[in-house]
Amino acid sequence: MTNAPILVTGGTGTLGGHVLPLLRAAGRDVRVLTRTARPAGDGVAYVTGDLLKDEGIDGALDGVTTVLHLAGGAKGDDVATRNLVRAARRAGVEHLVYISVIGADRLPIGYFRAKLGAEQAVADSGVPYTTLRAAQFHDLALKVAAGMARLPVVPAPGGIRWQPVDAREVAARLVELALDAPAGHVPDLAGPKVYPMGELVRGYLKARGKSRPMLPVRVPGKVGRAYRAGDNLTLAGAETGRRTWEAFLAERAA
Repeated sequence: MTNAPILVTGGTGTLGGHVLPLLRAAGRDVRVLTRTARPAGDGVAYVTGDLLKDEGIDGALDGVTTVLHLAGGAKGDDVATRNLVRAARRAGVEHLVYISVIGADRLPIGYFRAKLGAEQAVADSGVPYTTLRAAQFHDLALKVAAGMARLPVVPAPGGIRWQPVDAREVAARLVELALDAPAGHVPDLAGPKVYPMGELVRGYLKARGKSRPMLPVRVPGKVGRAYRAGDNLTLAGAETGRRTWEAFLAERAA
């Protein structure tokens, strides 16, 4: 049913803020699952529920054929997603689109393991699906760089590289996927350039007209080895956005 509302989880977050207007511009009604009640407006309805607590999901899915699952947190994404896909299967959802992270199957970090568990829950659900893995957003890189830049001496973790992508470009790709047929796992989406972590921070400092001494440090253990091996990157076969870290910083400075 092309007139059926699209349910968006995580619609009040950074990515959701870009996705909702794109869906509305495409002529689709939108329903957002949120833990906090909000008034409807501009073709967007808000329904209260909690994925982790498995509350309100069935009602949110009533009459929905497509779900854009953007909600995520520091932990519990696998649990929340399992609750969602069970309800989606009961509701007869025809397409579930999930946003994951590059390296979900390789990084020995709890957040990434939960993302992989969520991917598996989607793939095993029996609901037709599309999963897109994306790199860290510029917004997250900004938060990390700003936090590190507050220190009198900035640590520069050796071997840690990011390929940050603009959240607006991820949003546009997700909407494109949601309005198309289920495609399973699609190519990853990363930014146009790979940056050592120290370079990201230097770019931030330059944009703010500041400078700090930097101290090279080595990240130990399995996590350090995984980052040095580039397990958080997709250097071949990925789609790449166009907006660079420098362009993002310039926008923010303006």
